[in-house]
Amino acid sequence: MTDYPGYVYAATISLGGVVGYIKAGSLPSLFFGLTFGVLAAYGASRVSANPRDVIVALLVSLVLLIVMGIRFYKSGKFMPAGLVTVLSLIFVARYGYRLIPQ
Repeated sequence: MTDYPGYVYAATISLGGVVGYIKAGSLPSLFFGLTFGVLAAYGASRVSANPRDVIVALLVSLVLLIVMGIRFYKSGKFMPAGLVTVLSLIFVARYGYRLIPQ
């Protein structure tokens, strides 16, 4: 079963990096947005192949939750840090749930 939400999350992260570069000329936004977007897509492909193989996807979303959560806390600005924090929290919960033995 294809992990469509995981791929949408990966595309959102990548697109955010590109937009950060276009709007502010931020090379770190471009680099990290594309890097984490590719890693999230790789995680989604692993989940698509095996729904319980969530480690990569979980780690990527957890790192983004922590880093962007700190940025959101310090800046108070919803875009982009707050949005990525909320999305990452959803995906940490989504992938974390799959680790619970059923």
